[in-house]
Amino acid sequence: MVGEFRSKVAGVGSYLPEKVLTNFDLEKMVDTNNDWIIERTGIKHRHIAADGVGTSDLAYEATLKALKMSGLSAHDLDMIIVCTVSPDQVMPSTACVLQSKLGCRNIMAFDLSAACSGFIYGLSVADQFIRTGVYKNILVVGGEVLHPFVNYEDRETCILFGDGAGAWILSRTEKENPNVIMSSHLHADGNLGELFVLPAGGSKIPFSQDVLNNKTQYVRMKGREIFKNAVRTMTECCHEALRANNVNPSEVDWLVPHQANLRILESVASHFEFPTEKVVVSLHETGNTSAASIPVAFDMALQEGKIKRGQLILLAAFGAGLTSGSLLLRF
Repeated sequence: MVGEFRSKVAGVGSYLPEKVLTNFDLEKMVDTNNDWIIERTGIKHRHIAADGVGTSDLAYEATLKALKMSGLSAHDLDMIIVCTVSPDQVMPSTACVLQSKLGCRNIMAFDLSAACSGFIYGLSVADQFIRTGVYKNILVVGGEVLHPFVNYEDRETCILFGDGAGAWILSRTEKENPNVIMSSHLHADGNLGELFVLPAGGSKIPFSQDVLNNKTQYVRMKGREIFKNAVRTMTECCHEALRANNVNPSEVDWLVPHQANLRILESVASHFEFPTEKVVVSLHETGNTSAASIPVAFDMALQEGKIKRGQLILLAAFGAGLTSGSLLLRF
């Protein structure tokens, strides 16, 4: 029955590839240096998937950890959502590839593309299926292998991105359970879409020799405009979530934002007067992993003993589109 159920976070897990690309490695590849990168982004290194390793491979490893924490098996899953902008291939979906690797039943599985906001979008979709009583256990993965889409001759973008995956399992619980997803708030402003693009590879600009010559197979962004809109949209989304639940910022135990740039995170915290010591930051170790960013950061904080059961957690993100979103939960 609609309204009889809520979603709890039953299990979480993350996985980062073994290979590490440091700022000092980048110094040898492009005109940049370690101090410049840290000052402007806060990033020290990022993880890079090995050749032949796809997003589904990282998602699989993260999912195994989430399943173990939840006490469930792959057979218990009713649905899979993989949030990514770097799927294994155009079709079949990475979610279907992951479904096969996990040995799941014949269940619903699909990819969701909302860039760096993808994981919050995916959690929101899963939450609706659980709240309406359709499904009991849903796997939501944020996974990316971004490095093939990065131009390592472009000093503005190559310093930012890394690979990784994070997985959450949402499970049905009674509405009286206090440890649930409380609300989610999602937005998109397509008028700002040109600020962050990956031009080639779709139906409009299919792969060709011209694409390779012009290097339009790589991500392109307008950094200053992105920064300004990122701070604005994430701040608005945070306020929206707090207002919707009549929650004061002081009541929130942790803010887990999209890990894009340390300056952005600090600006968001300042705008809605949230103490920076309660902002989860992992980007110094991971760089920007797009849809994987929030679940990876969350799991790292959990493993470090920062995030604990029963705490009030606010998630916030922005991404290409421009998409944005927030989600408030009690873990």
